[in-house]
Amino acid sequence: MSDDHTHVQEFFGVRAADWDRRFPDDGPAYAAAVAELGLREGGRVLDAGCGTGRALPALRAAVGPSGVVLGADLTPEMLREAARAGRDRDGALLLTDVTALPLRSSSLDAVFTAGLIAHLPRPAENLREIRRVVRPGGVLALFHPIGRAALAARQGRALTPDDLRAEPNLRALLTGAGWRMTSYADEDTRFLVLAVREA
Repeated sequence: MSDDHTHVQEFFGVRAADWDRRFPDDGPAYAAAVAELGLREGGRVLDAGCGTGRALPALRAAVGPSGVVLGADLTPEMLREAARAGRDRDGALLLTDVTALPLRSSSLDAVFTAGLIAHLPRPAENLREIRRVVRPGGVLALFHPIGRAALAARQGRALTPDDLRAEPNLRALLTGAGWRMTSYADEDTRFLVLAVREA
């Protein structure tokens, strides 16, 4: 396992038990972001880097009982907390690396991610892998329940022009990975970028 994976697992593993308690008010932001995906009854969706599965109930509600909801994460402790919270009833939990997904090409209608982009070891390559599993015309959501400035302040760092989530940087990254950005919102209360998989 690479150092990148070890670092991510260590960082999230020790925080898993308290994760939901640290961010108890994020539920409405997750539900609103999922609503913007435009999922339909019977759809197939992946929460990539699902953590404790906070998006899974909203994703299940969006695709209904006939849809498929998957939650993938690299950290066993996060998935254990998702199951402990009962979110495994809303989607199948997969212990896997989202940079090498064990899914068929073009098998999903959408991929939702919360905070994932900053943890991808090779973002351009990794976004191409996520593209692989989404059908042409399918949607990708890059979400965070607070905006870039608030997140930088929380982490004690300055917001710089080379920030990966800055609109020009992210647009170029997505375009290079085969996605077309359709919306970009960076507000105090949320960060949400939607992109469509090009054919």
